[in-house]
Amino acid sequence: MFTHKDIENKSIFVINGREHQHLHIKSGFMHLEDTEKGTTITKFPFPKILFLIVIGHTTITTALIEKCNKYKIPLLVMKPNFRSVYYFGNFADANFLLRKRQHTQPKFRMDIAHKLVRNKLSNQINLLKKTRRKDQLTITAISTIEQAIIHCDEKSMLRELMALEGRSAKTYFAAYFSDFNWKGRAPRVKRDAYNACLDIGYTFLFNFMENMCRLFGFDLYVGVYHQLWFKRKSLVCDLIEPFRCIVDHHFRKAFNYGTFKVSDFEITNKAYRLKIGLHAKYTQEFYTAIINYKLDMFKYVQAYYRAFMGEKSIELYPVFEY
Repeated sequence: MFTHKDIENKSIFVINGREHQHLHIKSGFMHLEDTEKGTTITKFPFPKILFLIVIGHTTITTALIEKCNKYKIPLLVMKPNFRSVYYFGNFADANFLLRKRQHTQPKFRMDIAHKLVRNKLSNQINLLKKTRRKDQLTITAISTIEQAIIHCDEKSMLRELMALEGRSAKTYFAAYFSDFNWKGRAPRVKRDAYNACLDIGYTFLFNFMENMCRLFGFDLYVGVYHQLWFKRKSLVCDLIEPFRCIVDHHFRKAFNYGTFKVSDFEITNKAYRLKIGLHAKYTQEFYTAIINYKLDMFKYVQAYYRAFMGEKSIELYPVFEY
């Protein structure tokens, strides 16, 4: 199992696929080559890789996959639109005691769900306060979310808790993104450039958290707040909630600084999509933001694992403060 030192000393390696790219082993290193020009684009030592992500179309050798297995490097292959198509690296699947506990736990773990939601709401308040705005929209949003935190534990049903979170999210997004002519959050619909961009950031965050959960052998489909649903990795949906603030903050900063632009997106089939050629920029921006918190995320999942397996009181479950 990985240690804190492993997480600190290793990096995510992202390959943005292009034509004539070949990923293979050479002299013990991972090499990315341009087969048309016969040149090496980059190389990387395997012991330094925490997570290998290939976006787009790049050929991979079986020897490379074998080497990833030796060094316990998860490999994720994504389409150019950032949709995951293949994951290799189930190194801790043999942790059957953890999975047995997941499958025999009560159907509704409202204590953990309450903590996850409170943590998420607290970080939303922190983001709003960091704007230093005194306008009515921000003041109202902070007050609304604070009241939601106070009444969170009173909700005994998941649908009530989700409704509380949804009302808070509406006021939070409207206040935090008020500079951007914000029209509301619409996950996966991509009805405007802002929603499409947030979807990209949350996808990267999801993939990174999934990798962290796999390091310990969790069954990703068994959540505590998000319940079982066909093909939904509910546990990952649960554990990214306190960390969504990382994406929100970087999204807002990148648009304010002009790093991200509405003109970077185009309408295709009535949905906003990132223009071809800009995937590398958005990938680098979001992953750079996420990597800054890689140790925090590892420690969070590790503490969650220990509390869950040890059947600890809810007070000993982790909290991420942004």
